[in-house]
Amino acid sequence: MNNYIFLILGILVLFIVIMAAGASFHPIKWIGRLVIRLVVGALLLFLLNVIGESFSMHIPINLATAGVSGLLGIPGIAALIVIKFSLGI
Repeated sequence: MNNYIFLILGILVLFIVIMAAGASFHPIKWIGRLVIRLVVGALLLFLLNVIGESFSMHIPINLATAGVSGLLGIPGIAALIVIKFSLGI
C-alpha cells in the first residue's frame, strides 16, 4: 500500500518539477492522449466481453490488449478476435 502512495507522490513531484522548469506541454499531452486511448481500449474490450459472453468469447483485459484495441480501434479488436480463434486460446 505504501509503495503506491510513494509512486503517486513521485509522479506528482516529477510533474511539478517539469512544470516549474518550463518544459513543453507537448510530451504531457502525448502521454495524456495515450492514457485516454488505453482506457477507451479497455472499455471497448469490456463491451466486447459483455456482448461476447453469449457466444462464449472472452478476451482478457490487460495492458497489451487494451493498447492494441485503443491504438488500432476496431481493426485492433478484430485482430485480437482473429488471433484468439486462430490460436485456439
